[in-house]
Amino acid sequence: MKIVVYTQSGEENGTVELPKEIFEVPFNKDLIHQALVMQLSNGRVNLAHTKIRGEVRGGGKKPYAQKHTGRARQGTTRAPHMRGGSVIFGPRNVRNFVLGMPKLQRRKALFSALSEKARSNEIIALESYNVDKPKTKDFASFLKKLPIERNVLIVLPAKNENLEKSSKNLPSTKTILANYLNIQDLQKYKKILFLKEAIGKLNEIFLK
Repeated sequence: MKIVVYTQSGEENGTVELPKEIFEVPFNKDLIHQALVMQLSNGRVNLAHTKIRGEVRGGGKKPYAQKHTGRARQGTTRAPHMRGGSVIFGPRNVRNFVLGMPKLQRRKALFSALSEKARSNEIIALESYNVDKPKTKDFASFLKKLPIERNVLIVLPAKNENLEKSSKNLPSTKTILANYLNIQDLQKYKKILFLKEAIGKLNEIFLK
């Protein structure tokens, strides 16, 4: 499968061949869903935490006399049914949300998502992007010359400080290194813009 390569001026400059082992894999919806659930679950920050009865401060004294009040006996104000008391079966920050998935399945899910993007003509390539200093305005003008309707994920072969800083303040743009490609970003961003060298980097990472 071939995709169009664009120059820094926004003009077409031929095509580049995508490796079929990565970009021509059958679509597997269930596998992609499993990989996405795993990634979201593993990125979850477990903050919610309620106190059980033994952790709530105070409550050492009986709230009122044991007998002759006409009320049910109470031993502490920190019981779950009392105001300001403990919580039963509440969330605890010791819960483990980590999920696992075999490496080959994770890789196959990534290839399946990339292949679907390629079949939908949502992947384009950029020859290179070289500037003396980062400038968001210039980069935004450059993106308008490309067939990008909504948002774009820019895949880099290596660190490119000028490009990363130029795109950092654009809400519809994200840069990512080729070895950090993931299911969540592929689902979030409509267009994928590969620097031409990043395609070779994928071969190096996943096929060798």
